[in-house]
Order: sequence, then C-alpha cells, then structure tokens
Amino acid sequence: MNTPTSMSLHSWVITLTGLVVVLLFDFTLAFKNRNKTTTLRAATLWTLFYVGLAIAFGLYLAVWASEGPRSEFFAGWITEYSLSFDNLFVFILILARLKVPKEKEELALLIGIVSSLFLRGIFIAGGSALVNRYAWIFYFFGFFLIYTAVQLFRETEADEWKEGKLISFFRSKGASTFVLALIAISTTNVLFAFDSIPAIFGLTKNPYIIVTANVFALMGLRQLYFLIGGLMSKLVYLTEGLSLILAFIGVKLVLEAAVNGGHEKVAGIHIPEISLQVSLGFIIVVLATTAFVSLAASKRSQNKSE
Repeated sequence: MNTPTSMSLHSWVITLTGLVVVLLFDFTLAFKNRNKTTTLRAATLWTLFYVGLAIAFGLYLAVWASEGPRSEFFAGWITEYSLSFDNLFVFILILARLKVPKEKEELALLIGIVSSLFLRGIFIAGGSALVNRYAWIFYFFGFFLIYTAVQLFRETEADEWKEGKLISFFRSKGASTFVLALIAISTTNVLFAFDSIPAIFGLTKNPYIIVTANVFALMGLRQLYFLIGGLMSKLVYLTEGLSLILAFIGVKLVLEAAVNGGHEKVAGIHIPEISLQVSLGFIIVVLATTAFVSLAASKRSQNKSE
C-alpha cells in the first residue's frame, strides 16, 4: 500500500492525469462558451461539483493512507481555497476596472487560473528543494507570512489593485482590453503564489498533498467567480480573517523551525507543538466566524441604509 510520502511514479501519473483531464475539459468548455455569459445555475452546479470532487478525494485518502494525510489535505485545501477567495476579489476588481466584456470574462479567468497553476508548480518545486536543503528556510517562510498578514490586515479596498506601469506600457502599445486583463491577472498570480505556497508548507511537507491541495483549490474558481461576484461585497471581514490564518501559520512555522533547530525552550519556557488538528480547527473557526460577522455587519448596514 502506497502512502503519499512514498507515492510511486505510476500513482503520481494517475493522479495528475486525472486532474489534467478535468482541467482540459473545463478549458474546452470555457473556450466553447467564450461568447456566452455564465448563468448563476451553471456556476452553482459546477462549483458544487468541484467542491464535492475535492471532498471525495480527501475522504478517499484515508482508504489507502492514514488519517494524517487526509487531515493535511483538508487543512491545505481549505487554506488555499480561502486564499483563492481573496484572489477572486482582486480578479473582480481587475475585470471591472479594465471594463472587460462579460462574455470575455470566462476565458480570461480560465487562462489566469492556468497561469496560476503553472506558477505554483514552479514555486512548489523550488520550495521543496529549499526545504530539503535548508532547514532555516522555515524561519523565512514564517516571518514572511507574518509580514504578509500584517500588510493584508492594513490593506484597504483601494489598495488591492491599481493599474501599474506594466499595464500602462502595454496599453500605450495598443494592447486590447482582453490582453491587458490577462497580463494583470497573470502578474498578480505571482504575488498570490508567494503567499499560498509558504502557507501550505506550514501545514504539510508532503509534496503529493501540497500539489493536490493547490490544484483542487484552483479548480472551479472560474465558476465560483460568477457565483460569488455579489457575495464578495458582503464578506467585509474576509481580508482580516485571512490575515489571522496567515499569521497563525507563520507563527507555527517559526516555532517548528526553532524546535527543529534544537531550541526547544525560550527563556525557560517550553515551545508548544501546534498539531495539525489544532491548525485545521483554527482555520475552520476563523473562516466561519469571519463569514458570520461579515454577513451580520452587511445586514446591519443594509438596514440602516433603508
């Protein structure tokens, strides 16, 4: 029986082939319907399909592996999926401010998601190589996530995306609105990868779990965009919730790096070990609380305006 940490090449090929087939089908569907607007019903059904697919995969892990990999997958997938919500909000701003036609949004999103998969693949490979060679890299990952969390917490809506020099340059060269949107989404994907990859390394070091959690988190984002476009304005505290999760994982990475470096005590105080179960519980509680408080605040604001 294979485990994710000792996956054979055959098992990797089967898993990745299955994921690529699904993504190619999604790409073909998006290209075929590139001149049509995605309906709310279609977006809902496809979003439920991809979420169900991820849950089924996670549950199936326990059949041929232990409980550990399954918990790692769900912790990683939920974290990456949550970060994807914030990514989608930026995509919404980009497509709105560049005034991309509705019928072109679907194809622009899918190409952006494919570029994100490509970039994350590079970052995962690079991150794994660094982790295996330099143990101290977890200090860097940890402090980087804490810094990112602080910046994210201080961020305002106006700061989240604005047309930079690169977009202005291509605009001056006569690039179409569609091409400008692709460039903007692809470049912001680089920044997203800097956040997401250290975050999942703080939950698992298993390359199989890291890859599958990232791919499943990006699956269905195109449909999710059309489903939650109106809901995003109501999730007013999503950014704060994500900043808490990133800060928590950052602290966890720093503590693990200290223990692995032989520093089990600081000022006579034993450094606690944060289990995966605690991490998963913290992530779920923060997201649930964020959603509840956000929707309650939006409802109060709506009642006042009426």
